[in-house]
Amino acid sequence: MAKLYVVSTPIGNLKDLSLRALEILKEVDLVLCEDTRTTKKLLNHYQISKPAVSYHQHSRLNKIEFILEQLGDKDLALVSDAGTPTISDPGAKLIDYLIKQMPDLEIIPLPGPSAVIAALSISGFPADKFIFLGFPPIKNKRKKFFQEVAGAKYTAAFYESTHRILKTLDNLKETLSPERKIVVCRELTKKFETIYRGSAEEVITQLKQGKIKGEFVVVVERKND
Repeated sequence: MAKLYVVSTPIGNLKDLSLRALEILKEVDLVLCEDTRTTKKLLNHYQISKPAVSYHQHSRLNKIEFILEQLGDKDLALVSDAGTPTISDPGAKLIDYLIKQMPDLEIIPLPGPSAVIAALSISGFPADKFIFLGFPPIKNKRKKFFQEVAGAKYTAAFYESTHRILKTLDNLKETLSPERKIVVCRELTKKFETIYRGSAEEVITQLKQGKIKGEFVVVVERKND
């Protein structure tokens, strides 16, 4: 039976692709990705000529059935636009479906870049135990989300977009005690990588001094007893 490789890809710097991931991407018959344009940039950078098929949160059942059919005799690689597939990523639903349909399918993880792990590694906060919360809700249950972060007994981490980072930091300012520290990582591994540290209010001030652009990871110090 064919194999499905879950391949971690760079979150910014293309040099972060592992040698093993490079080898597998050259060997598989097909690459499943969120956005073929993004993945093609990576493949082209390493001069890999490989068919790529999109699979994302809006993919229909016929696309999933196509993937299932390909796994009958082909080895596939699943990648995300950046980082580790299935972590706050639509690939999780695909893997769940494939396990149910093909219990004997060999699914092989290729570990590598992850924005949340990179952020935790430089935060200075304890990471022996932590919670990862994906993206904050845009509207519904938003207040509950930040209450959960504020009440967390462990270091908490989540992602945020350019368009909502200031609103999110305002929410943290309202919810967290003034002495509670946060770390905000912008554009990790990329040219304009920036790390902001301090209270939510202090980080807001720092952010407003420059251009607010890019992808963000927010890490929040655990609640002190």
